[in-house]
Amino acid sequence: MVIALVFSVITGISFYKMRNYDATFVVREGIVEQTKLSDYNPNLEDTCGNADIFTIDSGKPGPSLLIIGGTHGNEPASQVAATLFLENATVSSGKVFILTEANKCGLNFSYPQEGAPQTYHIDTPFGEREFVYGARATNFVDQWPVPEVYIHRSGSKMSGQESRNLNRAYPGVIDGNISERIAYAITELVKQNDITLTVDLHEAAPEYPVNNAIVYHEKNSDMIGQIVFELEMKGVVIKPESSPKDFRGLTHRELGDYTDTRVFLAETSNASQGRIRGEMTEELIVTGIDKFYTKATELGITYVDYDESGVHLNERVGRHVATIMTIVDVYNRMPEAEGSLDINNMPTYDEIITNGIGNYLLNPDE
Repeated sequence: MVIALVFSVITGISFYKMRNYDATFVVREGIVEQTKLSDYNPNLEDTCGNADIFTIDSGKPGPSLLIIGGTHGNEPASQVAATLFLENATVSSGKVFILTEANKCGLNFSYPQEGAPQTYHIDTPFGEREFVYGARATNFVDQWPVPEVYIHRSGSKMSGQESRNLNRAYPGVIDGNISERIAYAITELVKQNDITLTVDLHEAAPEYPVNNAIVYHEKNSDMIGQIVFELEMKGVVIKPESSPKDFRGLTHRELGDYTDTRVFLAETSNASQGRIRGEMTEELIVTGIDKFYTKATELGITYVDYDESGVHLNERVGRHVATIMTIVDVYNRMPEAEGSLDINNMPTYDEIITNGIGNYLLNPDE
């Protein structure tokens, strides 16, 4: 009983810390404005879903962009790429909105039964910067019970577990479950600010076919070819995937259908998500090195080639940053564009690969 009590105390402290984590992002004074998702859905007030919205406003008219990071807490490149924009970007015309923790309710717990670490660290010139490694879905504590079948507002039926997946909840329900309330707030953020471009950042297991890909709503067919071409010119080979019309609840379908935004979803390859991987460690999250995925590639059962060097977080974040900047560049040349969205001070794909993402993160203690 004493041993059981000791383990209960240790795990209880660990659970409490993760449950009440407070992530640190550098909000540059005079550059970044900070609001909340509850400004767009009051039903998120005093909940874990009330994430921060960061805005960089040039004060000059022009197109706008929403970057959605942190939809799934176990897809670190999405959050880190959004953080790079938050802590580096300046905007000389137009406006940029950034969500680094779109679903905070998926970042307040991890997968202890799989030995998943609660945090991972990135080396920077000022020491290590800590980030939370969370879960794909909303915490059971915040959204319970889980139905046998989740019925989306469109009438589409899914596995009950998908009721906790923010990227199956769009366009959301104002007073629905916590995932639906978050989705509603993000949809309202897009609609009320008439956001021109939306990019939802994700990662996928190497054995998942939609990988190193960009998913686009059909109204973006006039842009996708040029985006893919220009990314390949930058050394970023990416697969275009059209959004399925009958696959409901996802950003690229619902925001494309229910708002005027041009929406894209980007996927990179994350070995720590996969089912073939070996030991779940911080090193795997950051380096992507896993001998089992090397073997899986040799057997031809992955959609991304893995060798002994893995797919590093630098590569994955670099792809996301390059994808966003390319989407913006292509849109700025579209006939419909009224003015241009000018984003400056962002590292290129090659610079991120060469220098590492840690060189573009700010020191939260300064």
